[in-house]
Amino acid sequence: MNDERWLLPTGIEEVLPARAAELERLRRRLLDLYQSWGYELVIPPFIDYLESLLTGTGRDLDLQTFKLTDQLSGRLLGIRADMTPQVARIDAHHLRRDLPTRLCYLGTVLHTRSDGFAGSRSPLQIGAEVYGHDGPSSDVEVLRLLVRTLETAGIEAPYLDLGHVGVYRGLIQQAGLSRSDELRLFDALQRKAGPEVETIIAETGVSGSVGDMLLSLVELNGDDALARASSILSGADGPVRAAIDRLKQVAEELGRWLPDLPVHFDLAELRGYTYKTGVVFAAFVPGWGLEIARGGRYDEIGRVFGRARPAVGFSADLKGLIALSGEGGASVQACDGVLAPWDADPALARYIERLRAEGRRVIYALPGQKGAPRDFNCCEQLARVDGDWRLIPG
Repeated sequence: MNDERWLLPTGIEEVLPARAAELERLRRRLLDLYQSWGYELVIPPFIDYLESLLTGTGRDLDLQTFKLTDQLSGRLLGIRADMTPQVARIDAHHLRRDLPTRLCYLGTVLHTRSDGFAGSRSPLQIGAEVYGHDGPSSDVEVLRLLVRTLETAGIEAPYLDLGHVGVYRGLIQQAGLSRSDELRLFDALQRKAGPEVETIIAETGVSGSVGDMLLSLVELNGDDALARASSILSGADGPVRAAIDRLKQVAEELGRWLPDLPVHFDLAELRGYTYKTGVVFAAFVPGWGLEIARGGRYDEIGRVFGRARPAVGFSADLKGLIALSGEGGASVQACDGVLAPWDADPALARYIERLRAEGRRVIYALPGQKGAPRDFNCCEQLARVDGDWRLIPG
């Protein structure tokens, strides 16, 4: 029988040195970017009480969350599948500020199944959120920071899909559909299954005009979707028209900041429908059918923690961004190091400390080790020349 203890579970991966170095460089650049925009870093726990993880956004995450029993308290714990509920708790329960609060985070999450474009069940989730402001401007700030995140990661030619859950939610209320019919119709809309949507509308007895508007959501996507929606949904109740107006405001303001960014609209795109309250969005790149970042507005998420503040944010998988970036394919580290002899000479130690302070990578050659300097990615080595320590080619 073969020993297969080296195997890893499906969707769980080890990060080897070259890729780990890329991840760390990008992590530092992104956290520095967020800090320069005024976003404060928080570090939620990797494991938490299940009810804390499955509140707000978390209700959608139940199937994605690994669960276990706490041997100390006997309570059910979960390994976080998304950090957003935990960050909302920090804002609502711990910080309790009255002013807008900008928070960012980065850490591993764990999924019971893979659903991202990188196929990982242990994404390195990075994200940023604004709490305490309800308006198109905070929506746009988060979208601008999302675009800067992709640019920093080396993602070329991204485009955004924008929607608003209030359009569908308002039409459902106007139609008077039951919760079960609402979810059936939601599932069909997500698949753009026009005939199935039409069948469900007929079976539920929705009146003509409202039924026509619900069916129109299948086709209300593309660059001109908002313009068409204004006409097609003109007979909708106030909440639907308000949602379309809010989406227009966001699109217009985003266009002033990023006029060259391709933006598409999809009024049947309802990511996080059960907890999102407003604008929803996702970022894509040509050639990939899956989103590379996602986000939206979720104004009620902090209620269970004591404060229902307005909130909007985005998240992405750092491993996935590296995989799509121009830098992510390196498998061999650059030959940028210096090999030093195993010598306790104080003069050598001072030279090495000076090189390291300058950002150079210096490796001591351990006694008896095999290999030339280049085997350790060192193109130079320290050697004594005429009584002084000097750098020479490796």
